[in-house]
Amino acid sequence: MHQSPPQQRPLVLGSTSRYRRELLQRLNLSFDVAAPEVDETPEPGETPRALALRLALAKAHAVATQHPMAIVIGSDQVADLDGEPLGKPGNHERAVQQLRRMRGHTVVFQTAVAVVCIATGFEQVDLAPVEVKFRDLSDAEIERYLRAEEPYDCAGSAKSEGLGIALLDAIHSDDHTALVGLPLIHTCRMLRAAGLVLP
Repeated sequence: MHQSPPQQRPLVLGSTSRYRRELLQRLNLSFDVAAPEVDETPEPGETPRALALRLALAKAHAVATQHPMAIVIGSDQVADLDGEPLGKPGNHERAVQQLRRMRGHTVVFQTAVAVVCIATGFEQVDLAPVEVKFRDLSDAEIERYLRAEEPYDCAGSAKSEGLGIALLDAIHSDDHTALVGLPLIHTCRMLRAAGLVLP
């Protein structure tokens, strides 16, 4: 006899990032998307790690207040160069500056994910850091890459899932999806803890 799947709580991704949406679609879950209204300005002296954790939780809470019965995912990523946060460049000039600073260095992409459900009082937040070693890039390589991919909406000015992989020497992580913006291994663990049934 065929059993219907158990009724699940609604799931909401608190992010307008298409990268996070595409990653979450891999889990074959039905979910809605909502934009979190959160001020992302770092607090004085805040480390990139602390910033990512705080913003992931703030984004989840901002959306959860609008969807109190749902399980809400919030996520944030901060590129960490020797303790200094690097955000999304926004334009070509800032992307050039970022890549020049990162060439030959290891950058830690601090990717945090939070899961919140107001109805059940559930709240978890976790961090999936990814160490990325950049090649010693020439100015010409930087320019060619940026013209080809225009990664101006990506923290650290490079898309590892695209042509940006050619800028790198090595990636070290326990959850490779974290670099794209949503650590799915951590997310699955937290969604199961929140009561969602996953394959």
